[in-house]
Amino acid sequence: MNAHRPVVLITGASGGIGADLARIFAREGHDLALVARSGDRLEALAAEIAATGRARPFVLPLDLAQPQACEALALALDEAGLTPTMLINNAGFGLAGRAAMLERAGQIEMIDLNIRALTELTLRFMPAVIAGRGRIMNVASVAGFLPGPGMAVYYASKAYVVSFSQALSQELEGSDVTVTALCPGVTATDFHARAGLDASLLKNMPSMSSMVVAQAGYDGLMKGRRLVVPGLFNRLTTRLLPFMPNGLLLPVMARMQERRKGK
Repeated sequence: MNAHRPVVLITGASGGIGADLARIFAREGHDLALVARSGDRLEALAAEIAATGRARPFVLPLDLAQPQACEALALALDEAGLTPTMLINNAGFGLAGRAAMLERAGQIEMIDLNIRALTELTLRFMPAVIAGRGRIMNVASVAGFLPGPGMAVYYASKAYVVSFSQALSQELEGSDVTVTALCPGVTATDFHARAGLDASLLKNMPSMSSMVVAQAGYDGLMKGRRLVVPGLFNRLTTRLLPFMPNGLLLPVMARMQERRKGK
């Protein structure tokens, strides 16, 4: 392991926050390993980074929701002589709609990617991160602090990410390894299209660019912060709304999701 080249491993790196995190890490001089389903988009990003004079990232097209994906990734990195000393778990997606009406397979896939794969990758690569005195960042969401009628599985999955990240951070206290949960709010990415949300409504909501979110995440990670919530509106949301009685909050959230679907 010691002979391997240390890299920052970023999942979900083909677009949005993940791609912008890759650009920032490369700009700051880190070598990268990038994983996502879209090989073409990964190759384009790798070429873009290499054109700036930085080392070309190692790229691996892989669907992390598949059961053996974590081991396939570990094997590919080992064969390439790479060791992740920083892990950025960014891959994830959401689906909008009532749980009883959405396709069951898609909701289970959401759990596989947002929860199982994130956990498996963290546990699989944690020894290397600890040995390298590195850092872990899990991309969660403001949704992780709220109930989510209309996106029940997605909100619950992000609540897991927030809880897991903070608990792991405490467990690793004193090890020189930090764990950060990045919790963006509405961000201008293709998340909304895949989730089935009306992207045209973004202009009427407080939103941020993926680069602004990625930069906040990088800065917070390098400072060793446990929780990064970019944007004043989002920070107020995470601190104030959870104190509302569920009898008031649940119907408010349900109506909000209906509006976001364009109903």
